[in-house]
Amino acid sequence: MEPAEDWLVESLRLYQDFHAFDLPGATRVLEWIDDKGVLVAGYERLKKNEILHLVLPLRLSVKENQGLFPERDFTVRHGGFSDRSVFDLKHVPDTSLLVTSGLPGCHLQVWQISEDSDVIKAVGAIAVREEEEDGSLWPRVAVFSSGAPGVLHGVRLSGLTVVDLASQKTTYTSGVGDSEELSSLQVLDADTFAFCCPSGRLGLVDTRQQRAPSQDVRPGPGPGGGSWCAGVRGGGRGPGPSIASLCSDGRLRLLDPRDLRRPVSSVRCPVSTPSPDPELLRVTWAPGLDACLAVSGFDGTVQVYDGASWHGLEGRVEPLFTHRGHIFLEGNGMDAAPLVTTHTWHPHKPRTLLSAASDASLHVWDWVDPRAGC
Repeated sequence: MEPAEDWLVESLRLYQDFHAFDLPGATRVLEWIDDKGVLVAGYERLKKNEILHLVLPLRLSVKENQGLFPERDFTVRHGGFSDRSVFDLKHVPDTSLLVTSGLPGCHLQVWQISEDSDVIKAVGAIAVREEEEDGSLWPRVAVFSSGAPGVLHGVRLSGLTVVDLASQKTTYTSGVGDSEELSSLQVLDADTFAFCCPSGRLGLVDTRQQRAPSQDVRPGPGPGGGSWCAGVRGGGRGPGPSIASLCSDGRLRLLDPRDLRRPVSSVRCPVSTPSPDPELLRVTWAPGLDACLAVSGFDGTVQVYDGASWHGLEGRVEPLFTHRGHIFLEGNGMDAAPLVTTHTWHPHKPRTLLSAASDASLHVWDWVDPRAGC
């Protein structure tokens, strides 16, 4: 059989559930609004991009194995249009508000999901402190949701800012002159956030203290340098590693936020080539599985790993599961495979993920653990 036919047959064993959907355009964001809805948005330059609130298929709640369902069974609940590309989108918990970032990066846009219609409308903007002359950089975004919602954003370390969403008042500025570019921002708790730079530099910041980061470390040099991003597990609380940093050459580090200087493990994912677009690198922790992570942005796959036994480990590791649906489902040959642009875990279904690709495909898949448990 052809590789695509092999995968279709094998998928009946690999997945508890599989649903596929074609979006109006490719998305770089998958943001949960509750356990049944997800937000997506286009990122094309010089055109209007749709922002959509999609409701997942009801059949995802059915317990028995349903096999493959490559059909349009999502529901569009709300929608709107952005005049800018949307590279990041955050839902403000317990509100109907969204915050988006993209290019041009002179401000963040605030949106509201209407309660009495199907419209997502722009309701405000948040100014960005930094002015980028070449216009190629955009602000990274995270949301403090405890108490009064605050929007954390920044293009560079020197421009890190928290703005109270209700009053538009600035409640924190970084207070450092370091102009290193940011690649990701993650909120850990009501007062603390983590940042990552493309160089691999990681730091923790307490917004109650107007000084340099409490921890600030760089990785050792690796072959070819590479570009890094990071992901935080469950707010970064509890003992053990809860920060993962991923390099475009496949290096993956797990770190304990209490001591970023000593990685718990430094491994290498089996990627054949470096990521063609480091902006699309993603590493995420499973909210319902201990020490499981997912990685994407290298090719048309999403790889799932179990890091529970990685303590002190160095060297190559093999994925526990690899989702190849974006390569095979539409009959694409390996040479024409799309690139996975983002992925996210379902907040309550332990082995369910959503993934999107550059061909505008959106997949929801519940993978079968090849072992007894993860």
